Amino acid sequence: MTRLHQQLRRLYAATAPESPATGNGNGNDTGEALPMVSSQGDVRALVLTLARPAEWAAVARLWQGVQADLALPAPAIAVSGQDAYQLWFSLVHPVPAAQAVEFLQGLVSRYWAGIQPSRLGSWPAHDAALSPPWAHAPAVPAQRAGAPGWSAFVSADLAPMFADDPWLDMPPNPDGQASLLAGLRSITQDGFEQALLQLAPASPTSAEASPVSAAEPAAAPSPGAAPAGGARPVASSLGALPSGQAAMQDNLSAPRRFLLGVMRDERIDLALRIQAAQALLPYESPLP
Repeated sequence: MTRLHQQLRRLYAATAPESPATGNGNGNDTGEALPMVSSQGDVRALVLTLARPAEWAAVARLWQGVQADLALPAPAIAVSGQDAYQLWFSLVHPVPAAQAVEFLQGLVSRYWAGIQPSRLGSWPAHDAALSPPWAHAPAVPAQRAGAPGWSAFVSADLAPMFADDPWLDMPPNPDGQASLLAGLRSITQDGFEQALLQLAPASPTSAEASPVSAAEPAAAPSPGAAPAGGARPVASSLGALPSGQAAMQDNLSAPRRFLLGVMRDERIDLALRIQAAQALLPYESPLP
């Protein structure tokens, strides 16, 4: 089992790492099936996607909101390899797929209420043709048939670079992907249950008693938001990430400093800036 597959199983497998792969599974470039839905219909991986177009400002709003408002660990950020950003949530303990759907619907209502439903996707998704009747997201990293590129997990610092082309032109470095995942934590059972309560639609009486609606979006500015001139600059990790990430800047080696400088210089051709971002992917520090 590769280091990448170990991290994928740690975070997203519906069964424990030492258990056999039963239920609905998705394969990735490791060549090993990842059981995403258990034989009882339980899941630990919850996935939201935003596409057509992929919009980083909206994704960042939700990514930051679950941490600031709901006190949850940061979900993994991925590009789908086709047309979307993805957020991958991990649970310590599996929950019934229907409860996972309730959680994801609550997040959409709170942070993406104004977005057209046709642009949204979520997994697990009910599929009566399967047993148990739940489909799950295609594994990451991988290249899907007919897709223009590879899906991959990306750091929040580099994610804004992929709004126009949410894919990699070549397979991502497996060790770099494993390093990104290694820094992620799963949502505890208590944290999940508390978040469900906070995301539940407010009753008319509770809405009158509270001056703040449960559906009110986070007021904090989102990284990657376009300025008045219309240009979308690369978000700085010093201003966009939770406390502790700014220290990453102090540990950059000279090559990484050069690549980050190219990536963030709006005077440089966009194609070259994207190449610099892709070159940085295997060496990015893990997310908190």
